[in-house]
Amino acid sequence: MAVAAAAAAGGGGGRAQRSGWLEVLVRERWHKVLANLGGEALVLSGEERPDGAAHNGLGGDGGAACRGAEGGGGAAVRTAFTDPPEQVPEAVSNKKRCVKVLKQELGGLGISIKGGKENKMPILISKIFKGLAADQTQALYVGDAILAVNGTDLRDATHDEAVQALKRAGREVLLEVKYMREATPYVKKGSPVSEIGWETPPPESPRLGCASADPLSQLSLSIHRDKKTIPLKMCYVTRNMTVSDPENRLIEVHSPDAKHTVVLRSKDSATAQAWFNAIHSSVNELIPRVIAEVRDQLGKTGIAGSREIRHLGWLAEKVPGDNEKHWKPVLVVLTEKDLLIYESMPRMKEAWFSPLHTYPLLATRLVHSGPGKGSPQSGVDLSFATRTGTRQGIETHLFRTETSRDLSLWTRSVVQGCHNSAELITEITTSCTYKSQECRLTIHYEHGFSLTTEPQDGAFSKTIAQYPYEKLKMSSDDGIRMLYLDFGGKDGEIQLDLHSCPKPIVFIIHSFLSAKITRLGLVA
Repeated sequence: MAVAAAAAAGGGGGRAQRSGWLEVLVRERWHKVLANLGGEALVLSGEERPDGAAHNGLGGDGGAACRGAEGGGGAAVRTAFTDPPEQVPEAVSNKKRCVKVLKQELGGLGISIKGGKENKMPILISKIFKGLAADQTQALYVGDAILAVNGTDLRDATHDEAVQALKRAGREVLLEVKYMREATPYVKKGSPVSEIGWETPPPESPRLGCASADPLSQLSLSIHRDKKTIPLKMCYVTRNMTVSDPENRLIEVHSPDAKHTVVLRSKDSATAQAWFNAIHSSVNELIPRVIAEVRDQLGKTGIAGSREIRHLGWLAEKVPGDNEKHWKPVLVVLTEKDLLIYESMPRMKEAWFSPLHTYPLLATRLVHSGPGKGSPQSGVDLSFATRTGTRQGIETHLFRTETSRDLSLWTRSVVQGCHNSAELITEITTSCTYKSQECRLTIHYEHGFSLTTEPQDGAFSKTIAQYPYEKLKMSSDDGIRMLYLDFGGKDGEIQLDLHSCPKPIVFIIHSFLSAKITRLGLVA
């Protein structure tokens, strides 16, 4: 679910903190909210109203009702917007009904209520949380007036009296209700903040999506008093991704599970950049903690064949095709020897072992792109590309960062990762055919190239040729299976049939040479 917001003003209050009124576009309508950016979360609060509609709390177990939002996707709450009056059966209208609800231990009744004597309104069900007790009855509707709870009359009750009656009701709750179609406008008066879709972390890994150690206490902020708390840990903050922004006023915050987006719009480009810098800074400061938590989660098993995470973060990746502005978010992880690409932040331990793409850094090369036509900052090139030699040929990925500092960090990390991988792996060997003889080509980081025969009938292999790196004059390939190495000898270039695409070997040779040159200090 995409949500847009417009900022009327923004204030300071700390290096990465801001506060100001925003307008949130929910279901094609703008609604005023107050945005507060802290170090770990962005909180959107419903606009206060004279009748107190935005402050009527939860009936039942308060914030614990959020528990039912897990796995509910972008519409985990039923409201008068999701369940309009025309969808309620006519036979239900203005007729008293008795509905038995079995209250859940961690979910309560799973409803919110509004109204009360002080508001000159009956006690009305304003929200029903999907998957929880009230929703499971399939017999309650947003707009139902609660006339009695276990025989206790609520027709003249205040809001607080109704809340207390619901809390004291025990596990089996008998609700006497009556659907009031005419009350729907009042039910709709609440803040649309609850309509904003956002993920909730599964119980297996609460820390990665929640600033609090207790997921229930944090999740309660998402609904209590019409507030939506967006934990910033592993959010992707970007510009010009999913929404057209000709005025350069938008900021997008994407959830770690890549399912939800909140789009913020400021009054002008300068204010938008200030909000972006503050949110982006907060997200970046949380990355070291995320890496530490992932290390704890994975333990000694490592990640997708590697031992440790050197760097991770979100990048925009250019989607292949003719559309110059078509980018998508990807999570990129650099380990000590691989570049891994994920479509979203893995939650479960097993998900870390199955990235969308895995590229050995040893066979990967950094390529700087030309002018970035889709860069977030007009006229600034914040993109870079990687090329990897694979058995299917060369695979290229074009990435875009959000700031110049991010670009420097990522390009430096990729290049250093390639060089560190060369020193770590040290040697690679591949089978080949040389002059109709089955051989093995070995490339060593320190010693260069050696060509040996394949051992036959237990006999030792024999060295056919051996060359240091400084003897290599030229290397080339046919892109299919042949590798050509020219060491300047009297026999000319060596022609090797690698039986598969030679690009991985070509890229590995480049990586070894680049690492050695850098180590010798021949390049800055």
